[in-house]
Amino acid sequence: MTITTCVFDAYGTLFDVAAAARAAAAEPGNEALTGTWPKLASDWRHKQLQYTWLRAITGAHTDFWEVTQNGLDWAMEAAELNDPQLRERLLALYWELASFPEVPKMLADLGQEGKSSAILSNGSPEMLAGAVESAGIGEYLDEVLSVESVGVFKPHRTVYDMVCNRFDCAPSEVLFVSSNGWDAAAATGYGFTTAWVNRAKEPVDRLPWVPQHILSDLTTIPDLARDL
Repeated sequence: MTITTCVFDAYGTLFDVAAAARAAAAEPGNEALTGTWPKLASDWRHKQLQYTWLRAITGAHTDFWEVTQNGLDWAMEAAELNDPQLRERLLALYWELASFPEVPKMLADLGQEGKSSAILSNGSPEMLAGAVESAGIGEYLDEVLSVESVGVFKPHRTVYDMVCNRFDCAPSEVLFVSSNGWDAAAATGYGFTTAWVNRAKEPVDRLPWVPQHILSDLTTIPDLARDL
Protein backbone atom coordinates (compact mmCIF):
# COMPACT_ATOMS: atom_id res chain seq x y z
CA MET A 1 0.00 0.00 0.00
CA THR A 2 1.21 3.51 -0.83
CA ILE A 3 2.71 5.60 1.97
CA THR A 4 0.48 8.62 2.60
CA THR A 5 1.77 9.79 5.98
CA CYS A 6 5.27 10.24 7.37
CA VAL A 7 5.49 10.41 11.16
CA PHE A 8 8.59 11.41 13.08
CA ASP A 9 9.75 11.04 16.63
CA ALA A 10 10.91 14.46 17.81
CA TYR A 11 13.83 14.35 20.25
CA GLY A 12 16.95 12.85 18.70
CA THR A 13 15.18 12.39 15.37
CA LEU A 14 14.23 15.89 14.22
CA PHE A 15 15.79 17.81 17.11
CA ASP A 16 19.40 17.43 18.30
CA VAL A 17 19.12 16.52 22.00
CA ALA A 18 22.84 17.14 22.53
CA ALA A 19 22.51 20.75 21.42
CA ALA A 20 21.62 22.09 24.88
CA ALA A 21 24.74 20.77 26.60
CA ARG A 22 26.93 21.64 23.61
CA ALA A 23 25.67 25.23 23.53
CA ALA A 24 26.00 25.66 27.29
CA ALA A 25 29.59 24.40 27.20
CA ALA A 26 30.48 27.12 24.70
CA GLU A 27 29.17 29.93 26.91
CA PRO A 28 31.46 31.94 29.23
CA GLY A 29 31.29 30.78 32.81
CA ASN A 30 30.43 27.18 31.97
CA GLU A 31 33.99 25.90 31.74
CA ALA A 32 33.02 22.96 33.96
CA LEU A 33 31.32 21.47 30.90
CA THR A 34 34.38 21.72 28.67
CA GLY A 35 35.29 18.21 27.62
CA THR A 36 32.55 16.68 29.75
CA TRP A 37 29.40 17.91 28.00
CA PRO A 38 29.10 14.88 25.65
CA LYS A 39 28.85 12.49 28.62
CA LEU A 40 26.45 14.81 30.41
CA ALA A 41 24.25 14.97 27.31
CA SER A 42 24.37 11.19 26.91
CA ASP A 43 23.55 10.49 30.56
CA TRP A 44 20.76 13.06 30.48
CA ARG A 45 19.16 11.44 27.45
CA HIS A 46 19.52 7.88 28.71
CA LYS A 47 17.95 8.67 32.08
CA GLN A 48 15.19 10.69 30.45
CA LEU A 49 14.22 7.64 28.36
CA GLN A 50 14.62 5.17 31.22
CA TYR A 51 12.26 7.22 33.36
CA THR A 52 9.61 7.21 30.60
CA TRP A 53 9.78 3.41 30.36
CA LEU A 54 9.61 2.93 34.13
CA ARG A 55 6.69 5.31 34.47
CA ALA A 56 4.83 3.61 31.62
CA ILE A 57 5.35 0.16 33.14
CA THR A 58 4.33 1.23 36.64
CA GLY A 59 1.43 3.46 35.61
CA ALA A 60 3.06 6.50 37.21
CA HIS A 61 2.67 8.90 34.30
CA THR A 62 3.88 12.46 34.41
CA ASP A 63 4.69 14.89 31.64
CA PHE A 64 7.94 14.81 29.68
CA TRP A 65 9.16 18.05 31.20
CA GLU A 66 9.34 16.44 34.63
CA VAL A 67 11.29 13.42 33.40
CA THR A 68 13.56 15.77 31.44
CA GLN A 69 14.38 17.62 34.67
CA ASN A 70 14.77 14.35 36.60
CA GLY A 71 17.17 13.03 33.96
CA LEU A 72 19.28 16.18 34.08
CA ASP A 73 19.45 16.11 37.86
CA TRP A 74 20.77 12.55 37.75
CA ALA A 75 23.30 13.41 35.05
CA MET A 76 24.55 16.49 36.88
CA GLU A 77 24.97 14.58 40.13
CA ALA A 78 26.86 11.84 38.29
CA ALA A 79 29.16 14.53 36.87
CA GLU A 80 29.54 16.13 40.32
CA LEU A 81 28.07 19.38 39.05
CA ASN A 82 26.24 21.19 41.84
CA ASP A 83 25.38 24.39 40.01
CA PRO A 84 21.73 25.55 40.08
CA GLN A 85 22.43 28.33 37.59
CA LEU A 86 23.91 25.87 35.08
CA ARG A 87 20.94 23.58 35.61
CA GLU A 88 18.51 26.37 34.76
CA ARG A 89 20.53 27.32 31.69
CA LEU A 90 20.57 23.75 30.38
CA LEU A 91 16.83 23.43 30.88
CA ALA A 92 16.19 26.74 29.11
CA LEU A 93 18.29 25.61 26.15
CA TYR A 94 16.28 22.40 25.91
CA TRP A 95 13.30 24.49 24.81
CA GLU A 96 15.40 25.86 21.93
CA LEU A 97 16.93 22.71 20.48
CA ALA A 98 18.20 22.99 16.94
CA SER A 99 16.90 20.63 14.30
CA PHE A 100 19.36 18.52 12.38
CA PRO A 101 20.55 20.35 9.23
CA GLU A 102 18.67 18.22 6.71
CA VAL A 103 15.28 18.47 8.45
CA PRO A 104 13.67 21.57 6.84
CA LYS A 105 14.42 20.51 3.26
CA MET A 106 13.41 16.91 3.95
CA LEU A 107 10.02 18.00 5.33
CA ALA A 108 9.52 20.46 2.48
CA ASP A 109 10.26 17.72 -0.06
CA LEU A 110 7.70 15.43 1.58
CA GLY A 111 5.09 18.14 1.23
CA GLN A 112 5.92 18.55 -2.43
CA GLU A 113 5.44 14.79 -2.82
CA GLY A 114 1.94 15.15 -1.38
CA LYS A 115 2.75 13.29 1.86
CA SER A 116 1.34 14.32 5.22
CA SER A 117 4.00 14.93 7.88
CA ALA A 118 3.58 14.78 11.64
CA ILE A 119 5.45 14.49 14.91
CA LEU A 120 4.57 11.73 17.39
CA SER A 121 6.47 12.37 20.59
CA ASN A 122 6.75 11.76 24.30
CA GLY A 123 7.19 15.52 24.62
CA SER A 124 4.55 17.67 26.23
CA PRO A 125 2.57 19.94 23.89
CA GLU A 126 4.32 23.02 25.29
CA MET A 127 7.80 21.56 24.83
CA LEU A 128 7.04 20.45 21.29
CA ALA A 129 5.57 23.83 20.37
CA GLY A 130 8.75 25.51 21.61
CA ALA A 131 11.03 23.17 19.69
CA VAL A 132 9.02 23.41 16.47
CA GLU A 133 9.00 27.21 16.66
CA SER A 134 12.70 27.42 17.50
CA ALA A 135 13.61 25.15 14.58
CA GLY A 136 11.27 27.00 12.22
CA ILE A 137 9.63 23.86 10.84
CA GLY A 138 5.99 24.43 11.77
CA GLU A 139 4.94 25.26 8.20
CA TYR A 140 5.98 21.78 7.06
CA LEU A 141 4.02 19.81 9.67
CA ASP A 142 0.38 18.78 9.41
CA GLU A 143 0.16 17.73 13.05
CA VAL A 144 2.15 17.55 16.28
CA LEU A 145 0.94 14.64 18.41
CA SER A 146 1.90 14.37 22.09
CA VAL A 147 1.49 11.33 24.33
CA GLU A 148 -0.20 13.63 26.83
CA SER A 149 -3.39 12.96 24.86
CA VAL A 150 -3.33 9.31 26.01
CA GLY A 151 -1.39 9.59 29.28
CA VAL A 152 1.31 6.99 28.65
CA PHE A 153 4.76 7.07 27.05
CA LYS A 154 5.99 5.15 24.02
CA PRO A 155 6.15 2.34 23.10
CA HIS A 156 2.61 1.71 24.39
CA ARG A 157 0.34 0.79 21.49
CA THR A 158 -2.17 3.51 22.32
CA VAL A 159 0.47 6.08 21.38
CA TYR A 160 0.79 4.67 17.86
CA ASP A 161 -3.02 4.51 17.62
CA MET A 162 -3.02 8.30 17.64
CA VAL A 163 -1.56 8.43 14.12
CA CYS A 164 -4.22 6.36 12.39
CA ASN A 165 -6.97 8.05 14.36
CA ARG A 166 -5.75 11.51 13.34
CA PHE A 167 -5.06 10.79 9.67
CA ASP A 168 -7.79 8.18 9.10
CA CYS A 169 -5.29 5.80 7.55
CA ALA A 170 -4.22 2.19 7.86
CA PRO A 171 -0.92 1.41 9.64
CA SER A 172 0.49 0.18 6.32
CA GLU A 173 0.11 3.71 4.90
CA VAL A 174 2.44 5.17 7.56
CA LEU A 175 6.21 5.54 7.38
CA PHE A 176 7.33 5.93 11.00
CA VAL A 177 10.79 7.40 11.55
CA SER A 178 12.72 7.41 14.82
CA SER A 179 16.30 7.75 16.04
CA ASN A 180 15.43 5.25 18.79
CA GLY A 181 15.87 1.67 17.64
CA TRP A 182 13.41 0.39 20.25
CA ASP A 183 10.79 2.91 19.07
CA ALA A 184 11.16 1.93 15.42
CA ALA A 185 11.07 -1.75 16.38
CA ALA A 186 7.88 -1.35 18.42
CA ALA A 187 6.30 0.59 15.55
CA THR A 188 7.18 -2.29 13.22
CA GLY A 189 5.31 -4.60 15.59
CA TYR A 190 2.37 -2.21 15.50
CA GLY A 191 2.19 -2.44 11.71
CA PHE A 192 3.89 0.74 10.50
CA THR A 193 6.59 0.74 7.87
CA THR A 194 9.61 1.90 9.83
CA ALA A 195 12.95 3.64 9.42
CA TRP A 196 15.56 3.86 12.14
CA VAL A 197 17.85 6.89 11.87
CA ASN A 198 20.95 5.36 13.38
CA ARG A 199 23.31 8.34 13.47
CA ALA A 200 25.49 6.74 16.15
CA LYS A 201 25.84 3.41 14.27
CA GLU A 202 24.52 1.43 17.24
CA PRO A 203 23.73 -2.30 17.15
CA VAL A 204 20.16 -3.37 16.47
CA ASP A 205 18.15 -3.90 19.66
CA ARG A 206 17.31 -7.52 20.53
CA LEU A 207 13.53 -7.28 20.39
CA PRO A 208 10.74 -9.32 18.74
CA TRP A 209 10.73 -6.85 15.82
CA VAL A 210 13.36 -4.85 13.95
CA PRO A 211 13.27 -1.58 12.01
CA GLN A 212 12.65 -2.26 8.33
CA HIS A 213 15.03 0.42 7.06
CA ILE A 214 18.19 1.75 8.71
CA LEU A 215 19.49 5.17 7.66
CA SER A 216 22.40 7.38 8.70
CA ASP A 217 20.32 10.58 8.54
CA LEU A 218 16.97 11.86 7.27
CA THR A 219 18.05 13.03 3.83
CA THR A 220 16.60 10.10 1.87
CA ILE A 221 13.24 9.91 3.66
CA PRO A 222 11.31 11.53 0.75
CA ASP A 223 12.82 9.01 -1.69
CA LEU A 224 11.98 6.14 0.64
CA ALA A 225 8.40 7.32 1.13
CA ARG A 226 7.92 7.68 -2.61
CA ASP A 227 9.39 4.29 -3.50
CA LEU A 228 7.61 2.15 -0.91
